[in-house]
Amino acid sequence: MNPLEDERFQSIVNENNDYLLKLSYLYVKDWNTAEDIVQEVFIKYWVKSEQFQAQASLRTYLTRMAINRCKDYLKSWRYRTQTLTNIFTDIIRNKNQLILQDEKLIVAEAILSLPIKFREVIILYYYNELTIQKISNILNTSESTINYRLKKARERLKDLLSTQQWEVLLNE
Repeated sequence: MNPLEDERFQSIVNENNDYLLKLSYLYVKDWNTAEDIVQEVFIKYWVKSEQFQAQASLRTYLTRMAINRCKDYLKSWRYRTQTLTNIFTDIIRNKNQLILQDEKLIVAEAILSLPIKFREVIILYYYNELTIQKISNILNTSESTINYRLKKARERLKDLLSTQQWEVLLNE
C-alpha cells in the first residue's frame, strides 16, 4: 500500500464514519453492533475499492453497503436468538428518570418500533434529509414506493403518538 492510497482511504473513513455509524445504529439499535457493521463496510470497501464504478457518489455507495449489512444482521441467527437491548432500558428501570422522559425520546421510540421498510424511509428522509429521488436510488425502489412508504410511516407514527399528551398542545 502506498502512502497516497493510505491517506485517501483515511480521508474516506474520516468523512463518512460518523454518518454511517448513526445510520447503522438507527437500523440495529445497538452502538457496538453499529460500530462493527461500519468497520466491516470500510474493510469491504478497502478490499473491493477497484469495483466501485462511481455510478453514484461514494457516500451513496457506502450507505448502500451499510444498509445491506444492517439488513443482513437483522436477518441473522445471532440477532434473532439474542435478547435485544433497548436504548430505553435504563430509563425504564429507573422510575425517576422515566418521569423526566421528553418528547424526543417518545418520538425516537415510536420511530424505532416501526417495521424496517417504514423506519428506513423516515430516517433517510427526515434524519438524513435525503430527497425522495436519492432514497429511491439508495434503496433500489421506485419513487412512488418511497412516497407510499413515507405516507404509511407517517400514518403509523401518528397512530403511535396520538395517545401522548404533548406539553406544547396542553399549554395552548
